[in-house]
Amino acid sequence: MSEPFVVEVWGEPAGVVLQEGNALRFHAIARRFFELDGVQFTTRGHARLAAAELVRARPMGRVAI
Repeated sequence: MSEPFVVEVWGEPAGVVLQEGNALRFHAIARRFFELDGVQFTTRGHARLAAAELVRARPMGRVAI
C-alpha cells in the first residue's frame, strides 16, 4: 500500500490521494474541491492539475468588510 499524498494548490490543502488498485482516488478536504471527491486519477500530478484547474476556473473573491 502506498502512502497518502496531500494535494495542495498555492499552499491551500485540497485533498488527499490514496492508491486504490491501479488508480489514485482523490478525497477532498476543502469545500472548494468537493467536486473532485472520489475522482480517480492515473498520477499524483493529474490530481494536482485538476485541483489547480478548479482554482483557476473559480477563484475565490475577497469579501469587503
